[in-house]
Amino acid sequence: MNDDIIGLVAVILLFGGGTAFLLAISPIGKALAARISGKKAAREDDETAEEVKELRREVEEMRHVNEQMSELGERVDFLERLVAKQREAERLPPAR
Repeated sequence: MNDDIIGLVAVILLFGGGTAFLLAISPIGKALAARISGKKAAREDDETAEEVKELRREVEEMRHVNEQMSELGERVDFLERLVAKQREAERLPPAR
């Protein structure tokens, strides 16, 4: 029975150690190690900064689009009131 436990532990350590080693040398393992140690690649920082700038530009453009849509909505409301007033004037008989 004792030999069975030792054999089981040996198999677990062998496969677990091999898996841990392969994970450590993989890109995922390297990224995980860099994240744990707090290191970031300069290239990633530059890419992230550029992406943030681009997203800020897009947000600013969306703000302008929202303002333009509000302005267009007001213009449509104004034109609808004008058309309704004109149609109402055409339907009413002339004043006596």
